[in-house]
Amino acid sequence: MLTTLPTAFFFVAALTVVLTGISKSGFAGGLGVMQVPILSLFVTPQFAAAVVMPILLIMDIWIVWHYRRHWQGRVVAMMLPGAFAGLALGAIGFSWMSAEVIRLAVGMMALMLVAGFVLLGPPAARSRATPAPVVFSLGAVSGFTSFIAHAGGPPVKGYLLSQNMEKSQFVGTNTMFFFVLNAIKTAAYAGMGQLSWGSLQVSAIIAPMLVVGIFLGTYLHGRLDQSSFVKLVYGFLALTGVKLIWDSAPMLLGA
Repeated sequence: MLTTLPTAFFFVAALTVVLTGISKSGFAGGLGVMQVPILSLFVTPQFAAAVVMPILLIMDIWIVWHYRRHWQGRVVAMMLPGAFAGLALGAIGFSWMSAEVIRLAVGMMALMLVAGFVLLGPPAARSRATPAPVVFSLGAVSGFTSFIAHAGGPPVKGYLLSQNMEKSQFVGTNTMFFFVLNAIKTAAYAGMGQLSWGSLQVSAIIAPMLVVGIFLGTYLHGRLDQSSFVKLVYGFLALTGVKLIWDSAPMLLGA
């Protein structure tokens, strides 16, 4: 398998790992949604997802340790029941659900959250207690879209931003939530035969680049004030939404 992959694939894969490491360790993710679509230019989406999965899990373990004193267990506990339900539904629908439809819907959700920020101002000016059923639903949407299309970030980030967390707590809470999800997804992917010896070999080759990404992400995180951090997170959310819509809309229109 390795000998059939072009050199450009490994260069691009390494770059996406660095960008994802910066995004996840410094700003609670966003750019990671680009990994599978970009790698799919060289390999099948299934193989790309299999390559990315263990790297995401390793990143999460590292970042969880770094932010182990900066996360809100109450928030994670509130969202996990819905996320577990969403993961189960995602596993059931994995073989027949259209990933393009899911990506389009999540992309539109992300842009709606950004529009709310632009039009209504930062969450501090309009935050309210979120009802438990809404939190459960957001967790379920995140779990479902994460399993089907690796796009579970926007619902969670929208909720966390509404909680007015300090930036390190935001990153730590987001990472802890997705660490649990990614651990379950990795086991599920392995059980469903998505992981292979070839995909694990590729993962092992590009995984060292996550050290660079995580170092840069934590460095930048420590040098941003809270206001700039929130704006940057919303910026990543906007990029995520545009990327998801850009990838999915042409496929749906051409179907």
